[in-house]
Amino acid sequence: MADDTMVQGPFRNLERIILASASPRRQKLLASLGMAFEIQPSLVSEPPPAPGSDPVEHTMANACLKAEDIAGRAGSGIIIGADTVVVLEGEILGKPADSADALETLKRLSGQTHEVITGCCLIRAGGQSIRSFHVRTSVSMDRTPPALLHSYVATGEAADKAGSYAIQGVGAFLVREINGSYTNVVGLPLNEVCLALLAAGAIRYATPDELVRSGEDADLEKPSSYLIDSAQPSRQPADTGPEADS
Repeated sequence: MADDTMVQGPFRNLERIILASASPRRQKLLASLGMAFEIQPSLVSEPPPAPGSDPVEHTMANACLKAEDIAGRAGSGIIIGADTVVVLEGEILGKPADSADALETLKRLSGQTHEVITGCCLIRAGGQSIRSFHVRTSVSMDRTPPALLHSYVATGEAADKAGSYAIQGVGAFLVREINGSYTNVVGLPLNEVCLALLAAGAIRYATPDELVRSGEDADLEKPSSYLIDSAQPSRQPADTGPEADS
């Protein structure tokens, strides 16, 4: 949740927006922009990547699968579906089966450069496609001693993460540099998502009068004022990506 002293994000809604993801990281990123949105995680089963499958095709298919699932049930609005994968030498790295598996994955990533790819699919309720795209970010990892990798795995953060690390968490120390979008690595490329929503007429720029600090006007929405659809079933499957649910 956003801190009460934060300046509100620079966007406001023109249409209903639905995020088809249970990821708290995606929710936090989208909430930072100032717009209101509903959270309706897709309940469809995502097919695992087939051996040798193209990472872009895989993540785009999953993103559209999620968005289409919600678009078929939502009465109105724009649905955002997203799927993030970690790729090393063409291989999609899944979530570790256990601590030993997480350690082996981190050893493979150590000293190497891998890609994080997020596929995004924006669809209007009813199924009209707005825009689909993917974003790539190269992530270069420092060469980390196995003993330190073991200590990181022991923190528990790697347990449910594809790639076995979280760049926005403790795992940031593993990263030497990135080339591309940071928010893409977290799970939602904000620049591209904002441009798509603006082009679709779903959001507008906030006026100067609306950009006041929280607490100065109790009637204004805070960045964290996104909505959770209570009609959704409680089961929330994790998405793939650097986060278990990113």
